[in-house]
Amino acid sequence: MKETFGMNTKYNIVSVIATGLLVLAGSVNCPADEPNNAPQVLEQRLGHFTHGSAFGITRSCSINGCRIAWAESRGGKGIVFVDGQAGLEYEGISPLFFSSDGKRVAYAAKKGDKWFVVVDGQIGPAYDGIVEGTLVFSSDSKRVAYAAKKGDKWFIVIDSQAGPEFEGIIKGTPVFSPDGNRVAYGALKDNKSFVIVDGQIGTEYDGIGTLTFSCDGKRVAYSAQKGDKWLVVVDGQAGPEYDGTGGLIFNSDSKRIAYVAEKNNKQLVVVDNQAGPESDGIVKGTLVFSPDGKRVIYGAWKGNKRLMVVNGQADSEFDGIGDGSLVFSPDGKHMAYAAKKSDKQLVVVDGLPGPEYDGILKDSLVFGPNGTRIAYVARKGKDDRSQVVVVSPGDRVIKKGEKCFVVIDGRAGPEYEAVDTLVFSSDGKRVAYIAEKGDKGFVVIDDQAEPEYDDIGFGSLIFNPDGKHVAYVAIKKGSKRFVVIDGHLGPEYEEIACGPVFLKDGTVEYIAVKGGSLYRVQSKP
Repeated sequence: MKETFGMNTKYNIVSVIATGLLVLAGSVNCPADEPNNAPQVLEQRLGHFTHGSAFGITRSCSINGCRIAWAESRGGKGIVFVDGQAGLEYEGISPLFFSSDGKRVAYAAKKGDKWFVVVDGQIGPAYDGIVEGTLVFSSDSKRVAYAAKKGDKWFIVIDSQAGPEFEGIIKGTPVFSPDGNRVAYGALKDNKSFVIVDGQIGTEYDGIGTLTFSCDGKRVAYSAQKGDKWLVVVDGQAGPEYDGTGGLIFNSDSKRIAYVAEKNNKQLVVVDNQAGPESDGIVKGTLVFSPDGKRVIYGAWKGNKRLMVVNGQADSEFDGIGDGSLVFSPDGKHMAYAAKKSDKQLVVVDGLPGPEYDGILKDSLVFGPNGTRIAYVARKGKDDRSQVVVVSPGDRVIKKGEKCFVVIDGRAGPEYEAVDTLVFSSDGKRVAYIAEKGDKGFVVIDDQAEPEYDDIGFGSLIFNPDGKHVAYVAIKKGSKRFVVIDGHLGPEYEEIACGPVFLKDGTVEYIAVKGGSLYRVQSKP
């Protein structure tokens, strides 16, 4: 699948987050390619857009609508554009980003020799520097925090109020609690490190690692270094010392905590300060709590074998387990993961191995919303690589003679040269995905192939909330893009910048580019 707007490669996924719906004004009706029963299209020009001069493009798109922001360089100055509207000029601009609900946008900017944070067009206090990567919104989008510098001192600014000065700020902080009411960060002073929670300075250590809040925001945990040992501090109480710690997580009700520890070249999982059995290693990215918080699951090494451990009980041994492949059904009753057996790969569901294939597509394993169905993409054809997952959207190599297909509830579907974007409808009754055959791309819905196009925009395939309608981006010869809704072709554009997405009232919305202008487009199925 070829790239859509702003993607570096044809397999990069556009990140989407929530946003607020903007009221359309000065809109015009545009005819679609198919006049019979085709959705009416409403188009609103937002402003100019020149793809070659834009940089730092970021998007926000969900059931509440689509937004886009970027920067341009003009005469040695940088200008920020939000939904096509130009802001002020600056001498330097950091990466832009939207808040989680998409209603706010923030970035750091420079004027003269000073830096400041700009939120929704409002300029904050000026400092000698803003630490890159520290600017963060709270989850409710109401609060903003970042690390700043004044002279040789560093401090955290929360809601435009500067905190106490330190000699440094720990990477990866500040952090808001999930409810946005609390803030924690790490700092350095006199060669010692410590964590500050709600303004209260904690115990000094020789280093600070991962810092996290519990789901309810009432608890705080972090890893800390003491001499040549590491430990985990939970609610101010230091746990046992190990040679190393990592993978720190709380469960969903915030009552339990788990992490990976290293001891004498062995690794183990510690749950609620109770050390589990030692193993030759813990498989990266596998330590999780089940959604109901009652089960602890992780992958472990046993010599040359790999196995899943559930509440201390070992599952079957395999030659490999897919990093990050473990998934749960939404109700938490079922679990599945990808595994390797000899030169074959398979999916294990609730401890039962499924059919063996030559490969399982990374990140394709998904349960239906009701938890009773499961689907994934498998590969047929030899590959000389030995990893459990040998095919991924970011680095896909489909060799001559290899075929991909979707396995739904244990049944393998038709074979194609490539398969991407496997999705269930919200009721779990329908399944759709993008496929390639020859030099054509198309969408397959409930085992029925849609019309072929020169390509399909990766990551663009979506169902509406009730599962009755489908939309996606298609590409015609000459690199023209358009949105297809229930088989109807919308107007052609040079780029689809954001979307499509179904709004709460069922309208399809996306942002598109044509003739050097940016448009918000809405269409009702």
